[in-house]
Amino acid sequence: MCTAVRVLLVEDDDGVADALVDSLGAHGHQPTRVRRGEDALLAHRDADLALLDLGLPDLDGLEVLRKLRAVSTLPVIVLTARGDERSVVRGLRLGADDYLVKPVRLSELLARIEAVTRRAAAARPEPQVVVVGDIEVDLGARRVVVGGAEVELTAKEFAVLAALARRAGTAVSRQQLMDEVWGDAYVAVSRSLDVHLTQLRAKLRRPELLTTIRGFGYRLGA
Repeated sequence: MCTAVRVLLVEDDDGVADALVDSLGAHGHQPTRVRRGEDALLAHRDADLALLDLGLPDLDGLEVLRKLRAVSTLPVIVLTARGDERSVVRGLRLGADDYLVKPVRLSELLARIEAVTRRAAAARPEPQVVVVGDIEVDLGARRVVVGGAEVELTAKEFAVLAALARRAGTAVSRQQLMDEVWGDAYVAVSRSLDVHLTQLRAKLRRPELLTTIRGFGYRLGA
């Protein structure tokens, strides 16, 4: 049996969803089903992979994919009855990792899930310790050292710093930070992010290493 995968199933058809949930569970995976696109945007952080239908009751699935790609690299397999060339091309260009047209054989779906998750895991090896200037962020131990001295951070302050450290030297949007730390890029937690970044800057005392990118977000490091 392949490694268990937390699968977010975005499907509004109860019959299809029930069958997939039963089949995925029977093969060792951990499926969670949601009916609406907005629900998928809230739940994706707890998944290893999403199976995304395009015919959803609130949002077109391609719009869900576009919004998801703005904040996440979660592997997405489009699983839909929409098999026209235009939809397939748009789905892949918007960032789908695979595109399957219903009906699909269970054996093929399981193989695609395994292949996509394997590629995703290989593409994102995560360092345990990130060093930027004299700031050392130990992601595994949740420990921060600045200039040789350990700095005490709250859980949320560390989560913000860790999100930046994982992308050190790269601009990170406010949406990405809010999504990763608070779980929803579309809820008004902007002020809370500002407060935590102010506290983080005060504790790190390295303003040149934690910079604001006007109109976009933040960057840790040069």
